[in-house]
Amino acid sequence: MVRVWEADPSASFTRRLGKSAEELGTTEDKDGCPDIWELDNGDIAVIGRDLTAEYESRLPASASISRGERLVVIPGSTLRAAKPDISDA
Repeated sequence: MVRVWEADPSASFTRRLGKSAEELGTTEDKDGCPDIWELDNGDIAVIGRDLTAEYESRLPASASISRGERLVVIPGSTLRAAKPDISDA
C-alpha cells in the first residue's frame, strides 16, 4: 500500500511548540509529557497519553486509525500554548 504521506523516522527535533509540560503544570517532574515538537522536515511530533484502545471503538465515521498509528491525547492547554508558534499558512 502506497501512502501519500509517510513519517520520516530520521527527522530530528527542531523546536518545541508552546511551553513545556513543566511550565504549564501538566507534569510532576521536568521529564514528563505532554509536548509538541516541530521536526526538521516540517512535520510535528506529539508526546501524550496513548489512548488508542480506549477510543478506537468510538471514533467518528470519518476517522480511522491505521496499523502503525496511535491516538494520542494531550491537554488543551498544551495545544493552546503552541498556537503562537504555529504559522497560519
